[in-house]
Amino acid sequence: MSGKRALGQVDPQIGAALQREAKRLQNTINLIAAENYAGPAVLEAQGSLLTNKYAEGYPPRRYYAGCQDVDAVERLAIDRAKELFRAEHANVQAHSGAQANMAAYFALLDYGDKVMGMSLSHGGHLTHGAAVNFSGRSYRFIAYGVDRETERLDYEEVERIAREHRPKLIVAGASSYPRVIDFERFHHIAEAVGAKLMVDMAHLAGLVAAGVHPSPVPWAEVITSTSHKTLCGPRGGFILCRRDLAHAIDAAVFPGLQGGPLMHVIAAKAVAFWEAMQPGFEGYQRTVLENASLLAAELQRLGLRLVSGGTDNHLILVDLTAGGITG
Repeated sequence: MSGKRALGQVDPQIGAALQREAKRLQNTINLIAAENYAGPAVLEAQGSLLTNKYAEGYPPRRYYAGCQDVDAVERLAIDRAKELFRAEHANVQAHSGAQANMAAYFALLDYGDKVMGMSLSHGGHLTHGAAVNFSGRSYRFIAYGVDRETERLDYEEVERIAREHRPKLIVAGASSYPRVIDFERFHHIAEAVGAKLMVDMAHLAGLVAAGVHPSPVPWAEVITSTSHKTLCGPRGGFILCRRDLAHAIDAAVFPGLQGGPLMHVIAAKAVAFWEAMQPGFEGYQRTVLENASLLAAELQRLGLRLVSGGTDNHLILVDLTAGGITG
């Protein structure tokens, strides 16, 4: 069988591309905050024979035979996610962070409902209401952003907008915001206007897991995330929620959005959750914060202006407009 031969023998072009990518990773500094390096165990699980298995449904109720082993894998991923983040329920089937967000909206909203999300130009994500995205096309998003002077979230302004528009859902979390997000404050704003709170912690998941950033779990009805970025896992998504929303979230993912789950990726997520529970993970995340802070200070020393004046997390935003560069 060709499957027993090395990739370079079966497909030399793809094999060569992977070798070049390995050299690129080894020889360049990666300053993309959304990327990270999955460890060997995560890569082994993701590249495993579980890629062969169809397992539509949830353990132990599947639409295919022979799922006893993948049921065990998915249960481990679920239990570890719940333990790691101290959540009441976890769904680990979402193929990406965007699909996790879509499933959360399906579970919490009807088409056309009013939602508040962070403006894309202020650091939000496409799925937080951008007009070109399904979120902006399917729901009535009202944007909030950062204060022009401080370049930080102005929670009083967020509350003013919420009281004016009375959204059904408020989305907290960002794709490009270098400061701590006050999830408790968002909770009280949502509570004041009768809205539910959803937190997209995709960028922060590893920091939250290590306890070096406040957790949204006590404050939000639903939390979505990716399993890569700071969590160091495979590319994928997962959702945490309160027990009373478990059925709605699970039904939104399957059969609402997806068919067969990617069981090899779910196995890799389980490994990543396990690795995040080990003693060295907190130290790793603290080092990430220390390195980001040191880099921010050095960039400022060299004369660059940082958005909001610095960083509290793994993200640094540099204002390049003074050099004639947009962005």
